[in-house]
Amino acid sequence: MFLRSMALSGKLIGYVEISKKGDVFHDLFRHIPHEIVAIAPNKVHDCELHDGERGAVGSIISWHYTHEGKRKICKQIIEAVNEENHMAVFKVIGGDLVEELYKSFTIILHVEQKGDGQVATWTFEFEKPNVSVPYPTSMMDYLCDLVKDLDAHGSTN
Repeated sequence: MFLRSMALSGKLIGYVEISKKGDVFHDLFRHIPHEIVAIAPNKVHDCELHDGERGAVGSIISWHYTHEGKRKICKQIIEAVNEENHMAVFKVIGGDLVEELYKSFTIILHVEQKGDGQVATWTFEFEKPNVSVPYPTSMMDYLCDLVKDLDAHGSTN
């Protein structure tokens, strides 16, 4: 008997119009994630630096957060950064997403000008081990809601 396993690759993209400039979000997620904890403590509880320099390519970080009523962890390595385009690529290397659900998972945050405003774009690139694993729409909703919370916080940034 010959069994062939088939991995299912996918991409999911979410957009959020924001009032803050791209560098504000870029800096929040790369250099001062503890500010995210202070702004949205009901969603994000901690961001630990495990290795490297905060915000630098190759750095390893862990986010501690609550999603769908459960406390979770997402360990990531910063794979790429583009300061000019306000983009950061985070490859998930540990935690619930890759230990329980997906074979691989990459999160990309990109902020760009759109008309008179800005748009924060989340892109998930993932590989599902089988068809029964759901698309990460709930996680996308969570991160889009987090961006809305961060954008609504304060008016001078």
